[in-house]
Amino acid sequence: MIDRSIVGREYAPFTVEVEKGALRAFAKAIGETNPVFLDDRMARAAGHRTIPAPPTYGFSLMMHANQGFKIHEDLGIDKARTVHGEQGFVYYRPIYAGDVITGRQRIIDTYEKKGGALQFIVTEIGLANQDGQKLCDLKTVILVRNG
Repeated sequence: MIDRSIVGREYAPFTVEVEKGALRAFAKAIGETNPVFLDDRMARAAGHRTIPAPPTYGFSLMMHANQGFKIHEDLGIDKARTVHGEQGFVYYRPIYAGDVITGRQRIIDTYEKKGGALQFIVTEIGLANQDGQKLCDLKTVILVRNG
């Protein structure tokens, strides 16, 4: 069972650079056809300083920074007993190619259902760019199945 004392736990900050090639690959992988997300010239013509990240790209940044299973490892939870339950985003500013993103993951809640057979760990990661501008908050729910 997961102890509620983990609520408030923070992990070391991480930093990752946003690359144009990675943004284009992500856009193609999700079926994005808007040229603003694929072509620098079209992005600038639309008023962006360079190629912006498509929605949900922040989750990829978290994975690139090896944050995806940090909580599992820290708490000794077998990944085979977990499911990615939910992902949410709050956007403040666009993420752009060339940005150097810093984030920090923390546990903001934990609760259970079905008499403890299902436990939920809620995490949040705030992302900021190299200028300290808040870009996005990511909220993730990890579902842990018990015995």
